[in-house]
Amino acid sequence: MSLPKEDRIYTYADYLSWNDDVRIEIIDGTLYLQAAPSRVHQEILSELHRQIANFLVGKECKVYPAPFHVLLDLEEEIDDDKERKNVFEPDISIICDQSKLNDHGCKGSPDMIIEITSPSTARKDKIEKFNKYEKAKVKEYWIVEPQEKIVSVFTLQKNQRYGRPDLYTDEDKVEVSIFKDLTIDLSLVFS
Repeated sequence: MSLPKEDRIYTYADYLSWNDDVRIEIIDGTLYLQAAPSRVHQEILSELHRQIANFLVGKECKVYPAPFHVLLDLEEEIDDDKERKNVFEPDISIICDQSKLNDHGCKGSPDMIIEITSPSTARKDKIEKFNKYEKAKVKEYWIVEPQEKIVSVFTLQKNQRYGRPDLYTDEDKVEVSIFKDLTIDLSLVFS
């Protein structure tokens, strides 16, 4: 894939024109190429996905690991989705409203997003994506930090803002707020 070298604003139309084998996100029209994830990142992603997917068997909600793109509810005034300037590829997305799913991914805000940080993505995950996910009203947002073995869980409050995070370590079990009976065992996630 060759990308234009000049500065420009990228859109979902650009995203759809690129090869599927390259992981890219667009935030406010700025292009972000994503490096291949580490082995540890993939082990954490796999275990989180396994626990969530096992719980969701036979239920209406679906869980999708990356690569899976999401067009958040951020640009309401745009009629043509191809003009949208925000395309995300969360590490894990949970969607309970099946009408948001299409052959390309998710159009609208997932119920829950999990991002697994790396040294190159931590700042973006903790600031830019945090703000976008909050604005889009993602009900629950997890930031997983593999090096520290810490998970920060943000839940959307009645005022449509994330409250203070609940913090967990590799010794904890986390109850997922959007489901009554789902508890994630972090000792398995970080083993």
